[in-house]
Amino acid sequence: MAEIKIAGIMRAGAYSPNHIGNDAAIFNATTEHLRKRGCEVKVYSEEDLNAGRVDEKIIMAMCREQRSIEILQQLEDAGALVINSGYGIENCTRERMTRILLGSNIPYPESLMVNTNEGVKDALEKAGFTQAWIKRGDFHAMHKEDVSYVRHPQEAQEVLQEYFLRGIKRAVINRHLIGDLIKFYGVQGTDFFFWFYPFDEGHSKYGHEAINGKSQGLSFDQDYLKQICREAADALDVRIYGGDCIVSPDGSIRIIDFNDWPSFAPCRLKAAPYIAKCILNAAKQWKK
Repeated sequence: MAEIKIAGIMRAGAYSPNHIGNDAAIFNATTEHLRKRGCEVKVYSEEDLNAGRVDEKIIMAMCREQRSIEILQQLEDAGALVINSGYGIENCTRERMTRILLGSNIPYPESLMVNTNEGVKDALEKAGFTQAWIKRGDFHAMHKEDVSYVRHPQEAQEVLQEYFLRGIKRAVINRHLIGDLIKFYGVQGTDFFFWFYPFDEGHSKYGHEAINGKSQGLSFDQDYLKQICREAADALDVRIYGGDCIVSPDGSIRIIDFNDWPSFAPCRLKAAPYIAKCILNAAKQWKK
């Protein structure tokens, strides 16, 4: 009989926009590595979790639904081990992430957090924002329109109005940064870290990578990139993570997005054993 029993909660398809297959692939690869290491892994859907069908006390979760996150948090409060933490998943929603990263002195774009029914043109002009990114603040992105690039304050105001009409009450406005866009993946407590230029590799979820375009190969400190990503993961309480950053012409690096358990699509085979190792080590420590 397996000493360690794990519940694996797959991500609902609505929260894997354009990446349903990739999200399932990294989840399945991690599951197989855990089984090879002697763990018993039972796979559930988010619907199973919400219906109370999960009994295991060690849970690896790719959940994104609000109700699923609440249940994960309740299970953690009752003593269960959950990776990624339900609190960490919630911390990766835009407004919470922005507040936490800025409050932790993690390099991040200047940002405004606003109600979608308020006027923002004056505030943007005062802050010197012209080009900017508007992102729904209340939850994870589900549609392309949940992350919008705008070229001037008037366009920003129009996009906010659209968000309001869609029932989205809060938004984060990030200053647009000029430079090379980099996508990264990491696993806390291991040596795994991978980065690449998504536009150059044709890797995209919504096509936004085209805004910054082809990389210039700007020089930057790779060790510093790893450092700030790991610090961000600690601050957000996320062990399995990925995201995006911008390398500016002066070599400075700022994180512009951070995600709980992304697809690891370009490095899945390399990442899966490290994710399994992270979960297994945490499980062994938890059992003590």
